[in-house]
Amino acid sequence: MSSIFTKIVNGEIPCYKVAEDDNYLAFLDVNPNAKGHTLCIPKQEINKIFDMEEDLYVGLMKFSRKVAKALEKSVECKRIGVAVVGLEVPHVHVHLIPLQDMDDMRFQRKVSLSKEEFEDLALTIASHL
Repeated sequence: MSSIFTKIVNGEIPCYKVAEDDNYLAFLDVNPNAKGHTLCIPKQEINKIFDMEEDLYVGLMKFSRKVAKALEKSVECKRIGVAVVGLEVPHVHVHLIPLQDMDDMRFQRKVSLSKEEFEDLALTIASHL
């Protein structure tokens, strides 16, 4: 059965897309730790990050870096945090989280945004790529 992220890649589930190329997709997390919380994924469904072929892994990190740089220009923050946890969805994903303090990385505090705020933010980040 396809992961929720594969369904997003296939267009079966909508997302607030930030960036995309042939191998990777970045979109806003709909249950964000902080405004701008973005997920970067390989389009290929792979459960564990260290099971990725090296070239695909390095490509994901380069893609994530590019998105993080655009995110940093789009959302006021002290820095962009990065995490790979992978327990909640069996599809590799890199969390890029704008940080004000360490609590933003704990996955316990969430923020709410309207559909319009998500759409505007996705466009703003994409404009900095």
